[in-house]
Amino acid sequence: MRSVGVEEELLLVDPGTGEPRAVAEAVLAAEVEADDEARLESELQREQVETTTRPQTSMSDLARELRRWRAAASERARETGTEVAALATSVLPADPSVSSGRRYHRLIEKFGLTAQEQLTCACHVHVGVQSDEEGVAVLDRIRPWLSVLLALSANSPFWQRNDSEYSSFRNQVWGRWPSAGPTEEFGSPERYHSQVRSLLGTGTLLDEGMIYFDARLSRTYPTIEIRVADVCMDADDAVLLAALVRALVETAARAWRAGEPTRAAPVGLLRLASWRAARSGVSDQLVHPLIWTPAPVETVINTLVEHTTEALLDADDLSLVKESLSQLMGRGGGAGLQRDTYARTGDLRSVVTDAIARTKR
Repeated sequence: MRSVGVEEELLLVDPGTGEPRAVAEAVLAAEVEADDEARLESELQREQVETTTRPQTSMSDLARELRRWRAAASERARETGTEVAALATSVLPADPSVSSGRRYHRLIEKFGLTAQEQLTCACHVHVGVQSDEEGVAVLDRIRPWLSVLLALSANSPFWQRNDSEYSSFRNQVWGRWPSAGPTEEFGSPERYHSQVRSLLGTGTLLDEGMIYFDARLSRTYPTIEIRVADVCMDADDAVLLAALVRALVETAARAWRAGEPTRAAPVGLLRLASWRAARSGVSDQLVHPLIWTPAPVETVINTLVEHTTEALLDADDLSLVKESLSQLMGRGGGAGLQRDTYARTGDLRSVVTDAIARTKR
């Protein structure tokens, strides 16, 4: 059974006003003081922190880990008079402040507003692979499906008090980075690493940490890292995402071992599919990842489940995935929840308050 780990970026907000607060250093200091097994880390902006689970093979164990570290982040944040909210962008106006550290300040100096305005929160899923060869074979085969994962996780409709008209505006903001987005087929580890060296050789990126592909080989773990998703408001949605990612990885690895060829997926089509997913979320049509034409979101999601059914069954995750998908579709995903709360209350602070509560469930 492949191991799965999840990294979640969380906003630090004032529970009264709903606005982001630049208290990451204090939150991290409180955690270190309280627990030698600290699992919170800093991010680019001082208005956010990141949680990291241990690798798990059971989705029930992963769910407990996710909730454990969300609770720990919430507890440490409350010691600074703030709370954590699993929102992929700030609902209310924010003036982000960069975290301490030479690298973060170099990002601001080199990339200007792209870095200064980059107060966004993502969910990164790591899945174990046996080698770079297997990892690259998987990356080449999961490319058409990444836009569907983005649609399912979309949780950032608001930006600076305005409805962006996107379900994942985080994806639009993140796409400003020069190395962000989908990639072409690599074909081999040698070609993957050659492209990374070529990108670094342009002098545009600071370092290998700025290889912001939607999915990449991890620099530090024997995993591939799927980075396309928004942070999910509900922990159950994050578990669903992890289960689907693992099933996609396993399905792709089996196809590679069986000698099956990759499916043609030009980068231009992948970018359009990601844009459509960011715009629509689960509320409208998506680009079908097999035939590249518009299709109802339910059809596309069912196709993803069918594609991964064997792997889901072998992991005993099929029932979990089907039930979780039904619940997610029923509430419209994170973007739907945020818009419903605002439609009901007319108050953006209530959107943040609801997100705080859901983050801790």
